[in-house]
Amino acid sequence: MLYYLFRYLDNNFDFPGAGVFQYISFRAAMAIITSLIISLLFGKTIIRYLHRKQVGETVRDLGLEGQKEKQGTPTMGGFIILAAILIPTLLFARLLNVYVILMIVTTVWLGLIGFLDDYIKVFKKDKEGLAGRFKIMGQVGLGLIVGLTLYFNRNVVVKDRIQKDRITVEHVGGNSNVIEDLRQHEGALYSGTAVKTTRTTIPFVKNHEFDYADLLRWIGDNYLDWAWLIFIPVVILIITAVSNGANITDGIDGLATGTSAIVGATLGILAYVSGNTVFANYLNIMYIPFTGELVVFMAAFVGACVGFLWYNAYPAQVFMGDTGSLALGGIIATFAIAIRKELLIPILCGIFLIENLSVVMQVSYFKYTKKKYGEGRRIFKMSPLHHHYQKLGYHESKIVSRFWIIGIFLAIVTIVTLKLR
Repeated sequence: MLYYLFRYLDNNFDFPGAGVFQYISFRAAMAIITSLIISLLFGKTIIRYLHRKQVGETVRDLGLEGQKEKQGTPTMGGFIILAAILIPTLLFARLLNVYVILMIVTTVWLGLIGFLDDYIKVFKKDKEGLAGRFKIMGQVGLGLIVGLTLYFNRNVVVKDRIQKDRITVEHVGGNSNVIEDLRQHEGALYSGTAVKTTRTTIPFVKNHEFDYADLLRWIGDNYLDWAWLIFIPVVILIITAVSNGANITDGIDGLATGTSAIVGATLGILAYVSGNTVFANYLNIMYIPFTGELVVFMAAFVGACVGFLWYNAYPAQVFMGDTGSLALGGIIATFAIAIRKELLIPILCGIFLIENLSVVMQVSYFKYTKKKYGEGRRIFKMSPLHHHYQKLGYHESKIVSRFWIIGIFLAIVTIVTLKLR
């Protein structure tokens, strides 16, 4: 909102300082500051309100050290995160940007699903919460919205790189007078033609690109028309998997919050370089117009996570509940897909992945051994993985710190992959 207000003041009244709102870096800085203020100042008020309403966590006895002390700790603190993301975004982002709209929809959509789950657990006293099938339906519904928008919206495009010795009249919008000047500059340029494509970034290959449509070449020359058959299911799968991964990771104080902040900061960097012709050219990566605006949203996201961590770090004064964890995972997934870096998720979100896999492996192995030997056996002492280390006697603050270190390492590896090919 403020972006449009100050642009109007700058254009019509030459208002002093109004032009600074045109810069993404300035608005991102303002977004992260505002989100920190909201989460830090208003977080305490929300926690007190949850205390008064007796919105406390019901903790199952899993035999873990310090578990009983968590009984009654306010939950549904995800509202702090959601407010600290949405308010700065509405204030400082360009709200007509299709990517920003998608991120707002994702935040609200999964926040509501998480709220329903928490509401049933807390107020209806049903420990199971919202039935799993309804959660999946909600995640699939969001995946359809995101997939269809990214596939069909005319503003979701990329621009192809062209080498200086191959510049044509078409590349410069019909102006042949500038061709020779452009050819004198080193490096590559970007075509003026926006391209609708299902190409994405893939690490460790020469051109760093993979097109989902290539999987359908076998059907004939019109295979590009059917690319949505691959793209949309992939979007649904990624959103569902990462959202559930963040939800599973939210098991000990500060783990999901800190990990999400690390992942968010990395995605913000990737969005900035992907939406900037200079950096995209230097790194030899796909240039995606309009995605630079997502940096403002992600700045608010990181600020919200860091601010919430003030109250969520051990010993936690509030839990985010599914209201926060489902939204965090969904935001990360949708953001990565929007900037075409979703195939980097197994590296960047390695913590979420291993937490998810630990549950799948534990359950699958238990069922297999029970069927084969008549008695279920376990790979880990307990799943998800962070509970396994708790059972081994590690304090949860040490587990969280080490998981954060691993998360930072994975974030660095993710950024490095941009130059590994």
